[in-house]
Amino acid sequence: MPGIAWFFIVLLLICLPGNDLPEPESWMEKIYLEKWVHMGMFGMLALLFMWPVGKSVFSPTLKWQYFIKIALASSIWGLATEFIQKFFIPGRSFDIMDWAADSIGILAAIILARRKLL
Repeated sequence: MPGIAWFFIVLLLICLPGNDLPEPESWMEKIYLEKWVHMGMFGMLALLFMWPVGKSVFSPTLKWQYFIKIALASSIWGLATEFIQKFFIPGRSFDIMDWAADSIGILAAIILARRKLL
């Protein structure tokens, strides 16, 4: 359930119109705060779906296969959110670097899951 809840929170956040978002301060842009937020949101999304699989009675091989599938699905969702923003959300646009940040967060989640949950 936590993964599903987080999925909808991410959906809500990516659907906020551009004019509802605060303008970043110059220091935020210097440390790429927006990219860190993307990494955190999508890393958490993947990890919340990987957690119950890791705690299951599945074999380590089967768990790893599910981790890979969850990571791929999460990355595809990250790409889909960029298209949703481009075509359906006023004031938002497609940013390939946002998707890259999403994918880096997902990579961190799968590394953590492999170390702690296998």
